[in-house]
Amino acid sequence: MSVSWSIARRELRSGLRGFRVFFLCLMLGVAAIASVGLVRHAIQQALQEQGAVLLGGDAQLEFTYRRATADERAWIDARAARVSEVIDFRSMLRHGEGETLQTALVQVKGVDTAYPLYGAVETAPQMTLADLMTPVDGVYGALVDPVLADRMGLKAGDPVEIGGVTFRMLARLARAPDETGAGITLGPPVIVATKALEGSRLLDPGALYESEYRLALPAGTDLEPLKTEAQTRFKEAGLRWSDRRRASPAADRFVTRLGSFLVLVGLAGLTVGGVGISSSVASWLDRKAATVATLRAIGASGRTIRWVFYWQLIVLGVAGIAAGLGLACLLVLGSGGLIGRVMPIPVDLRLSAGPMAEAAMYGALVTAIFSLWPLARLSQTRVARLYRARARGLPPLGMLALIALLAAVLVGASMALSGLPWLTLGALGGVAGALALLALTGWLTKRLAARVQRIVRGAPALRVALAGISGPNSEALPVVLSLGLGLSVLSAIGQVDAGLRNAIATDLPKQAPAFFLLDIQPDQLAPFTAQMQADPQVERVETTPMLRGVITRINDRPAREGRPDHWVLRGDRGVTYAATPREKIVAGQFWAPDDQGPPQISFAAKEAQELGLKLGDRLTVNILGRDITAPITSLRDVDFSTAGIGFVITFNPAALAGAPHTHLATLYAPETAEPEILRHLAQAFPNVTAVPVREAIGRLTEALQTIARATSLAASVTLVTGVIVLIGASAAGEARRAWEAALLKTLGASRGRILLAFLLRALILGGVAGLVAVGAGALAGWAVLTQVMELGYHMAWTPALVILFTGMAAALLADLMFVIRPLRVRPARILRQAD
Repeated sequence: MSVSWSIARRELRSGLRGFRVFFLCLMLGVAAIASVGLVRHAIQQALQEQGAVLLGGDAQLEFTYRRATADERAWIDARAARVSEVIDFRSMLRHGEGETLQTALVQVKGVDTAYPLYGAVETAPQMTLADLMTPVDGVYGALVDPVLADRMGLKAGDPVEIGGVTFRMLARLARAPDETGAGITLGPPVIVATKALEGSRLLDPGALYESEYRLALPAGTDLEPLKTEAQTRFKEAGLRWSDRRRASPAADRFVTRLGSFLVLVGLAGLTVGGVGISSSVASWLDRKAATVATLRAIGASGRTIRWVFYWQLIVLGVAGIAAGLGLACLLVLGSGGLIGRVMPIPVDLRLSAGPMAEAAMYGALVTAIFSLWPLARLSQTRVARLYRARARGLPPLGMLALIALLAAVLVGASMALSGLPWLTLGALGGVAGALALLALTGWLTKRLAARVQRIVRGAPALRVALAGISGPNSEALPVVLSLGLGLSVLSAIGQVDAGLRNAIATDLPKQAPAFFLLDIQPDQLAPFTAQMQADPQVERVETTPMLRGVITRINDRPAREGRPDHWVLRGDRGVTYAATPREKIVAGQFWAPDDQGPPQISFAAKEAQELGLKLGDRLTVNILGRDITAPITSLRDVDFSTAGIGFVITFNPAALAGAPHTHLATLYAPETAEPEILRHLAQAFPNVTAVPVREAIGRLTEALQTIARATSLAASVTLVTGVIVLIGASAAGEARRAWEAALLKTLGASRGRILLAFLLRALILGGVAGLVAVGAGALAGWAVLTQVMELGYHMAWTPALVILFTGMAAALLADLMFVIRPLRVRPARILRQAD
């Protein structure tokens, strides 16, 4: 070890010539992973540290479509130092009259004098919430989202109406401390006093609202026993508990999953960098072949020789990892202001050991995996061959086993640290499969070029280009590998994005309703239906009873026990009743139209299969605090993709007789008629909430596009790494190009023809990489759109052509950087050096 270290130390004195690609690939890959990890960790820390502020209290008890009873409220008051009641619901905000009437879907928060328990509400101009609680001439105030105020032209003092109740705008709502904990909403927020809602139809029995009781607990209160006590005492009341330990599960889950996915994309980029690392090490070892041969000739063992290079690679690897971590720190700390402005909560972007250690580990493992192959192969090559040619063949079995072990450690660590083991395994398997496909493509390209070269006649530049691709020192493999993977990720994103845009542009107008209409009271159903049917612009209107329920038990056992974390079991779901089936019955038998027997349930067939439910299984559904237990007697084919009326659970009418409820309607109309229909609805039925389907899908599309932009940015790092590898391969081949140019000039070729041959070689290899990426992107796009999103797939040719030409352009530009100088060198100089 001491001898090998002494030799390695002397070798390092000569500098790092030829290791720029090694260094840059490792630095960029580690920097990308560390940057994402640091930002993700900072946001997760903020969510935890700000838990009480985001939730609005140390703990929260939530009831669906009712307020706490006197007994429930007494229990809450006895255990909390302070309590704030918040009523949360969607409604329509109106401003103006007649033809000037403007409407907007809003998320209304009714608050009391104790709100907020933690944090402060920021308004413009700044005011106290006491002004919100004090009516002026019998009219209460409202805090309105600034974007909505600008869109509707509202200013302080203007009257607005919500659900038939008149308010006056007091100020713009800049920020509420608990807005992030509320998750994604369909409309901008508006805050009003709960006292102003008392007696309105917005809080009538069956109306769709949620009551949230936020608790400020005495210091030292143990949350877990309190949670158990609350859930035990109110297990039949439809209670939902949350506390400051995980104040915003949806936000936490989203940050974790997106961050893990971006780390995986960064790991794919680091893998592409591994190709550059392997090429750099192989080129370096080729230059050191004579040195290795001499050491072997004077008695050095293969182990000593390997450790000479191990020491050097360890030093270079540590330097590259350190540079990557340093770059990540600069990027994250430098972008702290930008991230702080876009985040709804204070985020302290500080350095953390965990994400940096994770990135360093990935960098070390990838460096070792891709460096050991050429190094082990060199130390096993016979001395005479090392003097004549580069090392070839496979490493010994022991080294192959070590490389396989390191790869397994990399996969295992990724699965454990991501929190999404199966997604990680699938993603890494996809990367490995893509690399294998690209390697096979590179090999086939060489073989095909050799065959085509033999049959091409009359095109000397093309024949020279094909000979260069098929030759022993071909750049086909590094070019196809380095460009292909990054382009494949970008190609897949382009296909999915184009597919979503196409689905929204073509499928939505044919299938989806214009509005979902909520909170239609029973006494409003007949006049509502009559008005809609009389309107010539309304193509179709469908109505159904609407309740909300929580599946609490399945076959008398807790619903989630031993079952997947399915969306049907998360929180409350829509429930209806019907005398006749709306959808096709695929199993069992639907009840008779005049059935007056015990409760029965018809369940959605696909969701039943996913949950492992079958005919005869008994479900307990809590509706408005009352448990209803019923067997599944039929399964229905429910298609939720049409955005029409669809319920997982349908009861027989007798099961819900007398339960307070409202009605849901879907209204179909041309897009051009939507504003006028909405205005008429707001005038006739001010308490009815209209959810514009196009606007809701637009908000979802915007969120998906934001994710796509983040993924594209991460994929761009992969592509940049690939371009660096490509440039390194071109730089390594500069001497070979000079030799080729000298020979061709000696045989009478002009500079122009030689340049054309070199550029044709680059275009062919870049085109092959682009074609593989287009194919891989099309396959990934098809899988995501058809299998995950259940949409149709059509090849998007514009992003495909962009990917193809990007591959050709990248290869061409990289080649141009290192082709001019070889053309200028005189042939005699090159040939004399070879002699």
